[in-house]
Amino acid sequence: MTDARSAAASLVARPAAAVHVLGGGLAGTEAAWQAARHGVRVVLHEMRPAQLTPAHRTGQLAELVCSNSFGARAPDRAAGLLQEELRRLGSLVIRKADEHAVPAGGALAVDRLRFAEDLTGAVAGHPEIELRREEVRDLPERGPAVIATGPLTAAGLAASLQRFTGLEYLSFFDAASPIVEGDSLDHGLLYRASRYDRGEAAYLNSPMDRAQYLRFREALCGAEQAELHAFERTSARFFEACLPIEELARRGEDTMRFGPLKPVGLERPDLRDARGRALRPYAVVQLRAEDREGRLFNLVGFQTNLRWSEQQRVFRMIPGLERAEFARLGVMHRNTFLNAPELLAPTLQFRRRPDLLAAGQLTGTEGYAAAVAGGWLAGTNAARLALGLEPLALPPATLSGALLAFVSSAAPRDFQPMPPNLGLLPALERPPRNKRERHAALGGRALDVLDRWRAAIGRGSRADSVL
Repeated sequence: MTDARSAAASLVARPAAAVHVLGGGLAGTEAAWQAARHGVRVVLHEMRPAQLTPAHRTGQLAELVCSNSFGARAPDRAAGLLQEELRRLGSLVIRKADEHAVPAGGALAVDRLRFAEDLTGAVAGHPEIELRREEVRDLPERGPAVIATGPLTAAGLAASLQRFTGLEYLSFFDAASPIVEGDSLDHGLLYRASRYDRGEAAYLNSPMDRAQYLRFREALCGAEQAELHAFERTSARFFEACLPIEELARRGEDTMRFGPLKPVGLERPDLRDARGRALRPYAVVQLRAEDREGRLFNLVGFQTNLRWSEQQRVFRMIPGLERAEFARLGVMHRNTFLNAPELLAPTLQFRRRPDLLAAGQLTGTEGYAAAVAGGWLAGTNAARLALGLEPLALPPATLSGALLAFVSSAAPRDFQPMPPNLGLLPALERPPRNKRERHAALGGRALDVLDRWRAAIGRGSRADSVL
């Protein structure tokens, strides 16, 4: 995409106003970078490290507080398609994720420390970006501005947003998985494999037989929970895509075996039947590398709200983790998000104040790549507003466009966070019967539409003329 500043030169008689971006997470970092790419001065406000959230541990921009995985890479999967769209849009965050990738089978997982450090350095070193380490308690009086403070927005700014919108927040509980030290694991009980042998054998796998699994489930169901605050007890609700492992255990004997402990595609290479076929365990706990050296491992799907002492007791029942040392124990916190369908346009502008935009999980999208997509659009549009250009809406035949169109048009009464999924895309005229082929066709169409849209924007044409 060509630099918008030259296209706006004849429209703007004075220097463009600075774009203010509130929040230095994935969405805010991407928004600041995209606005600066257009030659607009950007002020990025981040309150950390002076004030941390219940989940953050550092002052680095784009710190990943839950998983270190952006999801599947394959473009016939929702996460992979969204990643590829963002690559073609020139996303800084996805570029850095690719540069700091760690082995994770078919997924894009990153060395979270190096990833955040590199992004922080890139943004702080950009000549058009001023990084201010301060808490912002009130919405900017004038724009353009991007609110990307995420689901852990500080109380002062949250109150200012609530006064501005006149609407109550919706909320749900989100949880992070524990991280264990690699050299504290019993590697004799673990085996390396990626599901269905996709990519490198990047995961450590802990196999369980039926008796081990049932004992583990019983311990999970009986373990003591961390106490919720009074304001949380009155509104507790889980986001279904990120359920605590103990909640899954309570939902049924086999629920975990059809979820994070699913053994399908993880046959043990060291155990074979009489015909020489590799045997499948009854259940499998997967551990994914957090860094390139394999010093730290994340318990995949083990989001939890157990007391820390209970986490150590119960999770050490997992074969190979009997002496595990925990670099981070799981935490759960309340996440908040705007009722986006009542408030936002597909451009991510607030309908009642077009110079104010929102991005990231605050808008009701779920997942890292989705947050980056919102940051890309909000930052781009903030720069365009500063330059006197019309804001853009991403094409609805792309996954990024379909997701942002959904959060701006869903039924407000029942609105809940939405992760990227191919079901959001318009149907194909002649869809293949085979599911994999159908998904590949949806992805191929999305990327073709995106490329034509980018070319039209670069020529200064109406973007919708090619769609």
